[in-house]
Amino acid sequence: MAPPLLALQDIHLSFGGTSLLEGAELSVFERDRLCVVGRNGSGKSTLLKIAAGLIEPDKGERFLQPGTTVQYLEQEPDLSDFNSVQAYAATGLGSDEEPYRVGYLLNELGLTGMETPAELSGGEARRAAIARALAPQPDILLLDEPTNHLDLPAIEWMERELSGTKSAVILISHDRRFLEALSRRTVWIDRCRTRTMEHGFERFEAWRDETLEQEERDRHKLDRKIVRENHWLVHGVTGRRKRNQKRLANLHELRAERQNLAESSRRATETVTMAAAQAEASGKLVIEARRISKAWAEAPIVRDFSMKVQRQDRIGIVGPNGAGKTTLVKLLTGELAPDSGEIRHGTKLELVSLDQKRENLQATEILQDALTGGGRDMVMVGDRQRHVVSYMKDFLFEPEQARTPIEALSGGERGRLMLARAFAKPSNILVLDEPTNDLDLETLDLLQELLADYAGTVLLVSHDRDFLDRVTTLIVASNGNGTWTSYAGGYSDMLVQRALGAAAATKPSKQHEGGKRAGGAGAERAARDRTVSRPVSTPSPKRKLSFKEKHALETLPDQMQALESKIANLKGRLADPEFYDRDLAAFKETADALVEARAEMATSEEEWLRLEILREELEGG
Repeated sequence: MAPPLLALQDIHLSFGGTSLLEGAELSVFERDRLCVVGRNGSGKSTLLKIAAGLIEPDKGERFLQPGTTVQYLEQEPDLSDFNSVQAYAATGLGSDEEPYRVGYLLNELGLTGMETPAELSGGEARRAAIARALAPQPDILLLDEPTNHLDLPAIEWMERELSGTKSAVILISHDRRFLEALSRRTVWIDRCRTRTMEHGFERFEAWRDETLEQEERDRHKLDRKIVRENHWLVHGVTGRRKRNQKRLANLHELRAERQNLAESSRRATETVTMAAAQAEASGKLVIEARRISKAWAEAPIVRDFSMKVQRQDRIGIVGPNGAGKTTLVKLLTGELAPDSGEIRHGTKLELVSLDQKRENLQATEILQDALTGGGRDMVMVGDRQRHVVSYMKDFLFEPEQARTPIEALSGGERGRLMLARAFAKPSNILVLDEPTNDLDLETLDLLQELLADYAGTVLLVSHDRDFLDRVTTLIVASNGNGTWTSYAGGYSDMLVQRALGAAAATKPSKQHEGGKRAGGAGAERAARDRTVSRPVSTPSPKRKLSFKEKHALETLPDQMQALESKIANLKGRLADPEFYDRDLAAFKETADALVEARAEMATSEEEWLRLEILREELEGG
């Protein structure tokens, strides 16, 4: 096996007397695809900074093969020393590297390079930092939350770019779909230590749960052993012989080990206790928009849009940055008035919102005052008072953090603080703008459960595809130029419906062909108008599934199951870290086969869904 390009061994690090890493290990091999996961504050970013050589550990060794190049993408890039984005992005290049790639990457990420850093949004600064990290095509890429503040097109572009890179890639991300697409190995930071699994993130959660269950079984075994030894201590000691003294000392050691295990288990299973204070139920109709439009400086943001929002709907709003997602939410909630059209709101609405920029947080304000409103030690949670320290613990804050300035909190801690403030207020409609930024996976799971159980209505702006799939019942997606379309279900459902719609739109109808044969612009327009006015998928009442369609409907599930097994097998082969070195041609052939199998699976799924919808329509008709 080839030696690693980068290795961290027995890494120890403490901050202010609190251990962050104890004996942590990390090995990075050529063309590795590794994700680092763990709770907020577990040391993920710190481990990456040690790997990048930016932090010196208290103890341990960092080995980097001579000549190996490393690029590090930090969470909050600093562009203040540069006159332009182009100048900043080019600093990642070596003296012998061509600058053309910087321009290519900036263009792909929607930047010209001439932007002034001081005027960049958080998403634009992140795009510039991504271009800087990717431009030199280093041996190792260390990426800390690369998807934060990016829109869905940029996230999907980056997935494709990283899939084709020859660099070893080490990722920290809360985006499940992103991790599943890119990772082949997983490093879990748990209670100051690292554990490595030789599989990608898709198997992590099952492995983590199994590991914690095994620890619980071990603790029960230890408990039974201590019970037996206690019984001996009470009934079996007959003298002060050395054997008895040694056994007594062993019992003390077992008790100490049990105490450590109990504390370790508490830290491992400690979770946020989320509960949203609920107001009186709203009316059944929450929002009705009738042909609303809004433009800024004559640029259409929302154009002729209509929809109804009912109580308990979970609406996801998606689109590129700048498409107008936040503007659409403000129109729907009444914070902005439309230029034309009408917004009608239901009765008894109590709205609470969470903004993505966290602008309502004052950097110098302490945590306690941010929760209580200042000068108090009690916080109103719904209609009852709670001590602020008790409420802080629900969101995993320690009592000593009560007087911590907000500027000293991590991104994840600021995210939990915003959730704590929002959920303390009674509501029956929640407006969440990018709530998943900086939250760890466990907190995301709990937020998802809270929204599933929430009795009110949710308007959610997010770029997290997995979170949208798990939470939403309807997606409102930007089509560009101020137009928006609604799709039933989650983000994946939207993709399927869009694909089916695109396929139907490109298939000419007999009417359209007849119009062309008849000649003349008037006949062609008439045929086109008739085609548009009638849904393409509407079947004739007498139509039945053909033999070929029936056969496909029956056989496609087996084909998809076989493809699933093939994809799993190919991914397993590619996960072998020695495969690339052992047989480059076979590695490329396997990678190409995986791409083809995934494309075939997508085609099969879409065809099966099309036929199933057609069957239901025909039987219903």
